[in-house]
Amino acid sequence: MNIREGLLLASLALPCLSVRGADAEALHYSRDIRPILAKSCFNCHGPDADKRKADLRLDIRDEAIKARAIVPGKISESDLIARLLSKDPEEQMPPPEKGEPISPEQIALLSRWIKEGAEYESHWSFRRLERVALPMLNATADFPLRSGLDEWVLADLKGMGIEPAKPAVKERWLRRVTLDLTGLPPTPEEIRGFLADDRLGSEERVVDGLLARPSFGERLGCDWLDVARYGDTYGRHEDYDSVNWPWRDWVIKAFNANLPYDQFVTYQLAGDLLSGADEEDRIIATAFNRLNIQTNEAGTNPEEARCTGVGDRVKTVGSAFMGLTLECASCHDHKYDPIS
Repeated sequence: MNIREGLLLASLALPCLSVRGADAEALHYSRDIRPILAKSCFNCHGPDADKRKADLRLDIRDEAIKARAIVPGKISESDLIARLLSKDPEEQMPPPEKGEPISPEQIALLSRWIKEGAEYESHWSFRRLERVALPMLNATADFPLRSGLDEWVLADLKGMGIEPAKPAVKERWLRRVTLDLTGLPPTPEEIRGFLADDRLGSEERVVDGLLARPSFGERLGCDWLDVARYGDTYGRHEDYDSVNWPWRDWVIKAFNANLPYDQFVTYQLAGDLLSGADEEDRIIATAFNRLNIQTNEAGTNPEEARCTGVGDRVKTVGSAFMGLTLECASCHDHKYDPIS
């Protein structure tokens, strides 16, 4: 038995490093493992080639396995655990001078993760959406389950020990749904008419009427205008007017027409490259790419201003469609995402 095996066998007998059974909640790399590695390991064994030690990368699964730092399913053969448990200052990781050691509880998580196969996860925005099973809870008198969303809400409330609120009275419900869908409160006449309507489907008729209003697209479009950095002026100290309102009206019309999301995205990113009907309409949609801050300040370098606009476009596409900020990539490779 070598020193590493002796260390592992001794340490794995400790309660703090016990691997929980199959009934334990599944580990998630992004939630449970990556924060530990990012804090204690990636600085020397991560994506930064200038700081990387021993030519070892722990942020890429294949690289970690190739170096035998991680051997999926085999804790006793994984150098990562051996180094974490070592008391030899020359072998111990992280090195004593690099800060606080990884706690026994964290080593237990890493050990269990390796035993379970050491699966990595990419950023959530790069993963394919998968349908999951509903909690399948029973409705209550105060919380009728009208959709799958209601089941998830009720499950979360039960998990936190919170009783669901009672259904809103009709007047309050009407006010909420009208504000949500149009940004405006209902009129007194609308309130009186809804209170007097006792027929089946009265709520559905209200919602259908609100969805048919032009103000629905205006309300829903406001959020997208913020994402797309819309403005009616240059956005700098000179702040001249920018004629961007045709694109704003296109967004409102798209929401009111219930334009499918894939088309909504495609038209804004590449509508000018598509052929067919409504070509002019699609070209207007591509103003999404030109909504960055502008300048006509004396002495402005045209190429610098152009590159700034291109960078702004890339940043906006990342945050709007990928859930990912890209500003760091203007100077260096992203440390944890596949962005050069």
